[in-house]
Amino acid sequence: MNARDKSIIADIERFRYLTRDDIAELYFGHTRHPITQTNLVLKRLRRDGYVKCSTERRKYVYYAADRKLKADSQKVAHFLAIADYYKRIRAVEEPRVFEVEPKLGGKGRPEPDVFTIWKGAPWYVEIQRSTYTDKQMAEKLNRYEAYLQ
Repeated sequence: MNARDKSIIADIERFRYLTRDDIAELYFGHTRHPITQTNLVLKRLRRDGYVKCSTERRKYVYYAADRKLKADSQKVAHFLAIADYYKRIRAVEEPRVFEVEPKLGGKGRPEPDVFTIWKGAPWYVEIQRSTYTDKQMAEKLNRYEAYLQ
């Protein structure tokens, strides 16, 4: 297995779920036929047991074979949104650090979706797909403020 294949597997593990188009953009955008190249690599990685594929969505979603993730998890769209965020900031400048759902400690600590060092500054990022009440948002912000102190 070459270094690129290992990097693809590492990104699938980091983001939990990626679509074929995500992988094509991240790894094969410079090639003449990115989709064809991506399909060939993903077919081989599936055949060799490194990744699994959920075919329940219009776009196939890939996830690590050794993780206990559900193909139909409610969080698939959330993790795909995190990957989309990564692709957007990467288009401007490659982040020095990009951690998905970092653990910041015990109960009462913030639980960010992303910690990144981008453009020389540290960022905690929340990717919110549902509506929060004012009370829920205040609680979330209070946890971040307490963590800062």
